[in-house]
This record gives sequence, structure tokens and C-alpha cells, in this order.
Amino acid sequence: MAQLLQQAQQMQQQLVAAQEELARTEVTGSAGGNLVTATMTGNGEVTAVTIAREAVDPDDVETLQDLVVAALRDAKRAVDELAARTMGPLAGGLGGAPGGGLGLPGF
Repeated sequence: MAQLLQQAQQMQQQLVAAQEELARTEVTGSAGGNLVTATMTGNGEVTAVTIAREAVDPDDVETLQDLVVAALRDAKRAVDELAARTMGPLAGGLGGAPGGGLGLPGF
């Protein structure tokens, strides 16, 4: 039982370290051939949006809005991939239930 608790503590520490790494890591998504870019941290916080001058057309605001949404979606996809790479080994080590969980809510 003590060994199981020690393993759980180690996994908890690894999980916290992985979450901290995600929070420090930034990814960038883009749209329109880099006309709009969005930067997010690995935990999904948007830290920057950059819009190229040539993307700004006062007569076509809808296209710019679509480009911003597309860049944010691309950044979110990159965040999801980063999280899967970072957290995947930890989740896989839990075993038990399908998807790597312990079969308990929240695990």
C-alpha cells in the first residue's frame, strides 16, 4: 500500500510538472498564409494576435474576422497536440480504464 501511495505521489508530481511546462510553452496558429497569427500558451491562454496590414480591408471586415477565428482554431489545435505529447505518457501510465484513467471521476 505504501508503494502504491508513493507511486501516486510521483505521478502527481509529474503531472504538476507537465502542467507547468504547458503553461510556459507557447504555440502559434496562423491563417491566410500568415496574414493573421495567434499565440497561445500550452494551457490555452491567448497571449498575442498579430494581423498583417494587407489583411485589413475596411470594406471586408468579415474576412478579417474569419481569419482571426481560423488562426485561433489553428493555435488551439497546436495546443491540443502539445498537451497530448506532454500529458500522454502520464495518462497512459495510469492504466485501469479505457482511455488510461483509473475508472474514477476526474482520473
